[in-house]
Amino acid sequence: MSHPCESCGMPIETGRYCPHCVDASGQLQDFDTRFERMVQWALREDAGLTRAAAEARTLDHMARMPAWAGHPRVAGRGG
Repeated sequence: MSHPCESCGMPIETGRYCPHCVDASGQLQDFDTRFERMVQWALREDAGLTRAAAEARTLDHMARMPAWAGHPRVAGRGG
């Protein structure tokens, strides 16, 4: 049975985080690293998206993820 990664929401089979959200030692990447990589993904997925829109969309998404919900950069964005 799969469940969502607590950092990005990607379906995973085991653990709390997907391989994209952890470093080489299996630890969750720091917020700035994960944020930038998620923004870059959003920009690749939607060529018409501006950087500012990708950042706002990413912060809104991260605010709903358990790994980041309490982080100061996303405070008050969850919904």
